[in-house]
Amino acid sequence: MVNVPKTRRTFCKKCGKHQPHKVTQYKKGKDSLYAQGKRRYDRKQSGYGGQTKPIFRKKAKTTKKIVLRLECVEPNCRSKRMLAIKRCKHFELGGDKKRKLHNCIEPNLPPRAQQSP
Repeated sequence: MVNVPKTRRTFCKKCGKHQPHKVTQYKKGKDSLYAQGKRRYDRKQSGYGGQTKPIFRKKAKTTKKIVLRLECVEPNCRSKRMLAIKRCKHFELGGDKKRKLHNCIEPNLPPRAQQSP
């Protein structure tokens, strides 16, 4: 489980110094219907003849690499950049911070007996 805060102070190339950045998860945009490969594929698929290109069925990975989209919060800048982090199954943005268990729970020990000298 990876938990990333929603803001991060990191270097901004446009400002030339460390600035607070807004963090979001990168998402792929919608495929264009008019890209050359899509037009070629649609033309080839049309008519008789069934499936013309191989359909990939040997998927090896179970996870994707997480890509963070960092946006500078400076009003005049607003430059954006991507930052790839490692693979993980569960990704969370701005979730609750995990507390250490031994700091939160105090053991119930009996009070010490007073010894007089």
